Amino acid sequence: MAELDSGSEHLLARTEGRVAVLTFNRPEARNALTTSMYDGFARVLPAVAADPEIGAVMLTGSGGAFCAGGDVKAMATRRAPGESGGPSVESRVDDLRRRQEMVSLALHELPKPVIGAIPGPAAGAGLSIALACDVRIMADSAFLTTAFAKVGFSGDFGGSWFLSQLVGTAVARELYFTARRVDAEEALRLGLTNRVAPAADFEAEALAFAAELASGPPIAHRLMKENLNRALHHELKEALAAEAVAMTRTGQTEDHKEAAKSFVEKRQPEFKGR
Repeated sequence: MAELDSGSEHLLARTEGRVAVLTFNRPEARNALTTSMYDGFARVLPAVAADPEIGAVMLTGSGGAFCAGGDVKAMATRRAPGESGGPSVESRVDDLRRRQEMVSLALHELPKPVIGAIPGPAAGAGLSIALACDVRIMADSAFLTTAFAKVGFSGDFGGSWFLSQLVGTAVARELYFTARRVDAEEALRLGLTNRVAPAADFEAEALAFAAELASGPPIAHRLMKENLNRALHHELKEALAAEAVAMTRTGQTEDHKEAAKSFVEKRQPEFKGR
């Protein structure tokens, strides 16, 4: 397994067994996003995707927060598009599109399970990025908020799309228009998080959850994720055709044969990604 290096002090990367742990690391600003973080994602995610020893990714935050989204203090001093010395509207749009693809799209399309481990607040673009993960686990003291309406923004990093997929359009609209806080209990009820863990044991429980997914069959996980992503925007007939191909392919793998054998022998399978 190659040593992970994001090249960013604001996005730490390490491995725990077969889990790649990526950590937003700007605790003094509740892990508000920086250019260094975007560059870190662009560097580390392709390495994670290519490493056969990594079975899953866990994305979390340091200092008791997940990610506060954009840096509002920096926004207050930033030149607006069209102002003297400021960027053009077109360049600002292109830059935001690129950053969204470096993070939200890359996490969504990563060929391995991605777990969003939320120890504390996930707000604005931070919530959008958490929703781009495949599954989420929250500390019982954490909360979520779209936040955008509070600062006069419409939202970015795919939050409107992911949220609508997860909770339906009516709830998504309410959460965007009101920007109210959603605690862990409500998040679990709405389907925004898959699990809730005690804050005191959160890191250990989140890692155990990630390790469970990382121990699964890599080829099947990759094709499952492709199927599930495709189901978001394709008709049933197309989904059935794609599932038939993927199912046949996984049925020919050594992992499938090992799983069938271990089932008969009443033991845990040992997947090799072959």
